[in-house]
Amino acid sequence: MNIPERWLRSFCNPQLSGAELAERLTMAGVEVEAYEPVAPQFSGVVVAQILDVARHPNAEKLTVCTVDAGGEKLKVVCGAPNARAGMKAPLAKIGARLPAVDVQKTTIRGVESAGMLCSARELGLSEDHSGLLELDAKVGSDARTALGLDEHVFTLTLTPNRADCLSVLGVAREVAALTGARLESPRIEKVPAMSDARHPVRISAPEGCGRFAGRVIRNVNAAAPTPGWMKSRLEHSGQRSISALVDVTNYVMLELGRPLHVYDLDKLRGAIDVRWGRKGERVLLLNEQEVEVDPSVLCITDDSGAIGLGGIMGGESTKADAKTRHVLLESAFFWPDAVAGRARRYNFTSDASHRFERGVDFNNNVDGIERATRLILDICGGEPGPTDDLVVKLPERKALRMRVARARKIIGMPLAAEEMQKTFERLALPHQREGDVFVVDPPSYRFDLAIEEDLIEEVARLYGFERIAAHPPRPAATFLRIAEKRSLHELRERLAAADYRELINFTFVEPQWELDFVAEANPVRLLNPIVSQQSVMRSSLIGSLVANLRYNQARKVERIRVFEIGRVFVRDPQAPDGPLAVRGLRQPIRVGAAAYGPAVEEQWAAETRAVDFFDVKADLEALISPLTARYERAEHPAFHPGRAARVMLEGQAAGWIGELHPRWQQKYELARPAVLFELDAERLQASPRPAFAAPSKYPPVVRDMALVVDAGVPAQALLDAMEAQKPPIVTSIRVFDVYHGQGVPAGRKSLAFRVVMQDTERTLTDAEADAARDALVSLLGQKFSASLRK
Repeated sequence: MNIPERWLRSFCNPQLSGAELAERLTMAGVEVEAYEPVAPQFSGVVVAQILDVARHPNAEKLTVCTVDAGGEKLKVVCGAPNARAGMKAPLAKIGARLPAVDVQKTTIRGVESAGMLCSARELGLSEDHSGLLELDAKVGSDARTALGLDEHVFTLTLTPNRADCLSVLGVAREVAALTGARLESPRIEKVPAMSDARHPVRISAPEGCGRFAGRVIRNVNAAAPTPGWMKSRLEHSGQRSISALVDVTNYVMLELGRPLHVYDLDKLRGAIDVRWGRKGERVLLLNEQEVEVDPSVLCITDDSGAIGLGGIMGGESTKADAKTRHVLLESAFFWPDAVAGRARRYNFTSDASHRFERGVDFNNNVDGIERATRLILDICGGEPGPTDDLVVKLPERKALRMRVARARKIIGMPLAAEEMQKTFERLALPHQREGDVFVVDPPSYRFDLAIEEDLIEEVARLYGFERIAAHPPRPAATFLRIAEKRSLHELRERLAAADYRELINFTFVEPQWELDFVAEANPVRLLNPIVSQQSVMRSSLIGSLVANLRYNQARKVERIRVFEIGRVFVRDPQAPDGPLAVRGLRQPIRVGAAAYGPAVEEQWAAETRAVDFFDVKADLEALISPLTARYERAEHPAFHPGRAARVMLEGQAAGWIGELHPRWQQKYELARPAVLFELDAERLQASPRPAFAAPSKYPPVVRDMALVVDAGVPAQALLDAMEAQKPPIVTSIRVFDVYHGQGVPAGRKSLAFRVVMQDTERTLTDAEADAARDALVSLLGQKFSASLRK
């Protein structure tokens, strides 16, 4: 939206510069995107009159013009086809500076030219260079002044709720409210009728058109030229001058925010009827686009059918042109819901639709008619008839209540009630004060005032957003409670950090998977499966993970790391009924993962080797940290005998880890062994509270010991025994070697342990370290007949 500064200041002229005014509007929410002159800078250009036009002696398309530049006659070579004697045009004299070139004395085809006659493009006014720019001004005067190019324009970027600012008057109201300057609204006097000419109008769709004002004006001169002052204002506002009648309607729209339309009365067929369109009806619009309407599109019609789209655009069949003698002026109110989106449906927009779909003042219809009538009579002449104003349904503007306490809370500062009252007075909003409540009647042009918060926004705008103090939040300093359990999302993040990709599989699986991987011959069956292959509910994630490995291997993926967190369905007679549960059926969430292919991506720093049990065990321990797992040797239908273990947490079974059974590896066509684990998510979510352990500043003492025990004794048993009765200075014990072979009797094995000892108070002596080691050896000798390996 372009607002010429001089036009705006004719309504409200505050003692502020244009730049200061632009800043004030922007800070109040009416954003001024640019404040610029209407044309680029140029100098040395005057108004010249062509006295004589002669042919160029050496060029067919050039002429030599003798011009009067204000008492000075000059010879200028010109190529414009419209150059003629008596014409006034801009002359860039020698030394003139134009937007794209500096004018110098030059010789063109043997004829010296003392300047350049200019088109609109040379002056940077438009891209039109079809001919010289014709002027109507005093010869010798400055062309920039004559064209009014020192005018500045405010380019507004309005939010959709501020339809009231889509006019010069609307912006002037805003300026008056912000600056306190006096608002000089245009004087609109009633134009008396000079005839009884009327045209019948009816409204068949009151939910689309609530008001229709019309006036017949006979014997107009439609070919009369638009005055220069009006054409200049229109052009500076971004409107192209079309004809006097159309220019008047556009002028009133820009001035008052009131869209109008002018019909050629002689082209109308019968009464105008505002109704919804009918399927199959077509109308040729003023933009030469033919559209087909339907019952959701509001139409202006006569006996011939649709002649325009209500609130959007008129039709070609009834437009006023240079031959028009009698016209009908239309000033209607169309409901926003009846216009919104219709123009975009036909891939165009119009100034009228842009305004009506946001809300147009429904009380200035007659004012718009009167203003346009006066302008038409002054420019085109004519005999106006009486104004007919048909009102059927208008918006009901209910009074809004604004609580002072509520306004202070939202604004965030203790604004005085008197300051709030001044806001409503400056905005000319009718209001009353009832204690600590303001009751405001929204005016007809402010569709954006609908709820209490809208009034509070007006108070904040007028007070000044920049004056509202910024208070950083000051929450009470409290210690966050440590979560008693980890979220599933945290488990996902840990697996993703270990290079696993998450999967989401169906909970419906093949019955054979349940039999192969869980040995479940009676799984939970679906009454109405999607497909026969997915007819049972899974009781384990392993089958889905193996299927994922097979799918990716078939697509040449060498290294696969995948995981899933999802529900399984296990029969349990003890499972209770509930809102999200079924009696006799547990639905625990489990975490499953599978690794297949090389342990690491192929690289120069490490030899390629297949992933094994211990690689995945390390990933599992990173997942459950800081919990500590114990692994018990056991057999599972899905896993390789001897290469599987039950995972124990806090002394209770939490899941399984193991290498896929060779039988299933062959059946499901996997080229290499795969390692998987499946754990109960609830067990993993336990989050033990962190406990402080003071670090020692004294060096640790390390002792290694190799013990020979029976081959059937598990290393974990020895570790448990030592952890239970270790001396206080022992901080950690771990196995680092297992040996069978020469030097170790048959039926026996050698287990090597590394014992780390440290004290927080002092440095340990060798004697203390040896005594602690000997105590551990003695303990194991008593319980497991263990002896130091020689």
